[in-house]
Amino acid sequence: MEYTHLGRSGLSVSRLCLGTMNFGWKTEEADSHAIMDRALAEGVNFFDTANVYGRSAGRGRTEEVIGAWFAQGGDRREKTVLATKVYGTMSDWPNDSKLSARNIVRSCEASLRRLQTDWIDLYQFHHSDPATPWDEIWQACESLVAQGKVLYVGASNHAGWQLATGNAVAARRGSQGLVSEQSHYNLLTRHVELEVLPAAEHHGIGVIPWSPLAGGLLAGVLDESAGDRRKDERVRKQIEQHRPALEAWESLCAELGHAPADVGVAWLLHRPAVTAPIIGPRTMEQLEGGMRAVDIALDEATLTRLDEIFPGYRPAPMEYAW
Repeated sequence: MEYTHLGRSGLSVSRLCLGTMNFGWKTEEADSHAIMDRALAEGVNFFDTANVYGRSAGRGRTEEVIGAWFAQGGDRREKTVLATKVYGTMSDWPNDSKLSARNIVRSCEASLRRLQTDWIDLYQFHHSDPATPWDEIWQACESLVAQGKVLYVGASNHAGWQLATGNAVAARRGSQGLVSEQSHYNLLTRHVELEVLPAAEHHGIGVIPWSPLAGGLLAGVLDESAGDRRKDERVRKQIEQHRPALEAWESLCAELGHAPADVGVAWLLHRPAVTAPIIGPRTMEQLEGGMRAVDIALDEATLTRLDEIFPGYRPAPMEYAW
């Protein structure tokens, strides 16, 4: 496994991030623990979760599964760079969501209990909250950092200007500010190339792409063996919408001799400012497949061909100005 710093921080993380969103409801606890053990054994030290994950099993369930894994000992917690998130609605009460100082502090305490740990390595804002001033957000985070409960702070689903503003306010307060941003980014969804990636690169913010395979569309959906993915009506509509590009994509991957899913993640590893794409396996087989991406090197000719199949964006304002 290769490692890199998370943005401008001194924190070393694996080039792949283990996403745990399926744990505890799509993937049983024992299987989730086995996947985490295997990931750690393979050198994946960066695990991502969120306080709301758990879906049908209940909000917070995924953090509980991870906490039970940490409780097994064996230096599991010490070896893991743990990232979780705050923002999502945890109850019907008005202060149990978003980024008020109250919710940030209380949600952190609740996550620590579920995770059975004393600290969170990377505490992330799951979405932007324009109604809450950055000074209030940083007041809460500074308190958690001072107490040793949070080490680094990151964002998710933020615009480039929000990342810049947040870090400007943090600098004024003498705080480190945001060291990471989780963005929806893959070959089919490249809007962050306009503003978010340039802002992240300029401010030393490591980008952690989520949905690197576009919900499975880049995982080889045209093959008859794609199975259940093709049965979903929404997926079938997306396949027809993007069929020419997907046909060219899967043909290119066949020429390269790699599975489409592996090439999709490998492409992200070649992008500027990207620290670690999130792979979110439901099974051990999916984990093993995702880890192959770090061994795939894409030459300039291949990268150019991918841009022709899935056109991206130049950084703003060059994309739309003279």
